[in-house]
Amino acid sequence: QVRLVESGGKLVQAGGSLRLSCVVSGSSPEINVMGWYRQAPGKQRDLVAQIVKGGTTTYGDSVKGRFTISRDSAENTAYLEMNSLKPEDTALYICYAVAISLTYWGQGTQVTVSA
Repeated sequence: QVRLVESGGKLVQAGGSLRLSCVVSGSSPEINVMGWYRQAPGKQRDLVAQIVKGGTTTYGDSVKGRFTISRDSAENTAYLEMNSLKPEDTALYICYAVAISLTYWGQGTQVTVSA
């Protein structure tokens, strides 16, 4: 069974930085895509960042220039470096991984940015 576990979320002041991690464990086909969505209370789930096998990245408009996604394929781990955090970045950050036609989801890690 494939399992995604996120970590690194916490309370931070505006302007600060955080690094989130997402580890994929269990038996799965090769992971081709990993990424992060976020969801704040009362708001829709938004794409934060995605990285495709080979290194191509995609970012949501609101985080471009501030967040960086990376991946250690050997460890099936994705990282999200978040800088210049804003209160509007407060959300549950949820990791996902895509293998062939299957998408796996983590439970999320809470990021709270205080003004």
